[in-house]
Amino acid sequence: MLIFAVRLILEENGKLLFLRQTKRNGGRYTLIGGNVEEHEFAREALAREAKEEASIHVEPNDLALVHTLHRHKLQKNETLLVLYFKASRFAGEPESLETKKFKDVTWFSPVELPEEVSKPTRHVLECIKTGVIYSEFPTRSKVEAYWEEFGRNWGEFYTR
Repeated sequence: MLIFAVRLILEENGKLLFLRQTKRNGGRYTLIGGNVEEHEFAREALAREAKEEASIHVEPNDLALVHTLHRHKLQKNETLLVLYFKASRFAGEPESLETKKFKDVTWFSPVELPEEVSKPTRHVLECIKTGVIYSEFPTRSKVEAYWEEFGRNWGEFYTR
């Protein structure tokens, strides 16, 4: 299944905005974002997500595409195409509105990210810093190794 998603890289005073997930949802720091719905364009979806998740207003036309990630979530058997947009203008005071998913918001320097920021997010931020517009995560070799191992394990299960 292919999922079309968007993420917001919101920068202010050299820091990036992150949402802190509740423990039930993993407890990690994540960027504002979500899936693009059937009737939406990507920037409209991201403006909606910013309002729903963090109580901020961003203008769709102020969002600049800075990266595209083709991602495989192997454990969930999902494939995502994620567009990352950057904005430096927004209105409102960021706060968590979806308190069952996110317990708070916080700003971090991109060079001092906490351990709880995911590997894919770190990967994307590094790509943006170096000017890479498109990337894949994880690498093709990791995807192939995962499915190869899955096939071996499934085959052993099936022959029992």
